[in-house]
Amino acid sequence: MRLPNWLSRHLAALRALLVLTVLLGLAYPLALVGVGTLPGFSHRADGSLLTANGATVGSALLGQSFTDADGNPVPRYFQSRPSAAGDGYDPTASGASNLGPESVVDTLDADPRESTPSLLTRVCARSRAVGALEGVDGRRPYCTADGVGAVLAVFRADGLTGRATRVVSVNQAAPATPFVATYEGVPVEPARPGEDYVAAGGLVTPVRGDAPAEPAVPADAVTASGSGLDPHISPAYAEIQVARVARERGADPAAVRGLVAAHTTGRALGFLGEPGVNVLELNLALDARFPAR
Repeated sequence: MRLPNWLSRHLAALRALLVLTVLLGLAYPLALVGVGTLPGFSHRADGSLLTANGATVGSALLGQSFTDADGNPVPRYFQSRPSAAGDGYDPTASGASNLGPESVVDTLDADPRESTPSLLTRVCARSRAVGALEGVDGRRPYCTADGVGAVLAVFRADGLTGRATRVVSVNQAAPATPFVATYEGVPVEPARPGEDYVAAGGLVTPVRGDAPAEPAVPADAVTASGSGLDPHISPAYAEIQVARVARERGADPAAVRGLVAAHTTGRALGFLGEPGVNVLELNLALDARFPAR
């Protein structure tokens, strides 16, 4: 007996569902699990976990912070780049700050803890802190000496043009001293928390300052990766940390540089991406060769 067309179509769909479920829901996953148990693949399949003294300390694929309970860098370790994933390197909250290059004006509140720094101020503050930690010049273009974005709101007589009538350092809350005393002959005021100078008609005007064109602190030392979980830093960032780590461990800086080189990976396929230094692997190698005194 010939089945009705609608029933034939439903039976064909059911057979396709069963076949695809067996192939893609059972056979394919089991095949991948089997491949993952083969020599050379099992370590990667388990998450590229790293151990020290018999205990798992992390993954070569995920970055982590090397700070104390108060969030301060532990001097004997190489430091990772900043992370915007949760409270930092949280694999359950992978992500970036979502702040772009136009984020240069802070949101100031009477309670500093409620203020929201712009991307520029975050970069400036990090660069200043890294410079102080590593003993290098932490200045960057468009940053003030106290580590915030060097940005003015300039009010002009004719809106967008004309002489300046009022100038406010928007990222420095009163009673701070503005990073420049005058602009176009007009005294610069510190900002008052809660005021929106841009909405009031002030023209956002970043001031470059006298910082070197090529900052001593590399970009990856002051910006987070897109995932917030990047385990690598640039060789340039590793280099400015060598002297500190060698001093803290009583090691020869040349020997520390050798370990950095040993844990530096090149570009993928020789031309994709940039060289990187795996921070966790490097710090484990340091602990093995130069234990903390």
